[in-house]
Amino acid sequence: MANEKTMLLVFVLLLGGATMASAQPRPLPNLATERQHMVVEQLEQRSIYDPAVLGAMSRVPRHLFMPANVRPEAYADTALPIGYGQTISQPYIVALMSSLLGVNPGDRVLEIGTGSGYQAAVLAEMGTDVWTIEIIAPLGEQAERTLKDLGYGSIHVRIGDGYQGWPDKAPFDAIIVTAAPPLIPKPLLDQVKTGGRIVVPVGGTFQDLLVLTKRQDGGFDERTVLPVRFVPMTGEAQRGLH
Repeated sequence: MANEKTMLLVFVLLLGGATMASAQPRPLPNLATERQHMVVEQLEQRSIYDPAVLGAMSRVPRHLFMPANVRPEAYADTALPIGYGQTISQPYIVALMSSLLGVNPGDRVLEIGTGSGYQAAVLAEMGTDVWTIEIIAPLGEQAERTLKDLGYGSIHVRIGDGYQGWPDKAPFDAIIVTAAPPLIPKPLLDQVKTGGRIVVPVGGTFQDLLVLTKRQDGGFDERTVLPVRFVPMTGEAQRGLH
């Protein structure tokens, strides 16, 4: 009888151990390896050649800028949800917009739409100082915590409506907008330096990614890069449209 009880106890323990093991969350893939694959397969093979951009995106841990439940997909060729109806952009789009800005180390960049903080981190890795504004307070606060934890001291986060830009820190060498306004906010046009660029998706349901370069006369040369799909820029950008 004692032997039978012992065998039964061992069987129960083994069964319990198997049940517990099966309940464990799916392990993360080798994210460092996936990040390098992302750079080669999604960026270099799509004609992103800027070494500063490629280097930045090979170093920034993209998975740490998103909720745990989507981290296994962090380096996939797609945008991913980060909460509050917002997304972290597809890696190719982040790289393309970063390259289009044409920034150099030491440049001052204004970002409208902090989101997860990932785009700001990429720009910081390129040697720039970044001022970034997020209208959704919990999202901006989480991004600020993540950036601080990762040691990005050159990134300054403000919670608020980005329509008016950040006038007391202007002018900026470049401005990047990561949500789509129906029209480009005039304060942003005023806050970029002569020779500086604004990279912005513009439109409603259908949007175009634009690059504007400020001329000496205060006007802008405008170039359409490609059609895109961003979340709309909310707040003051939407006033007067309804």
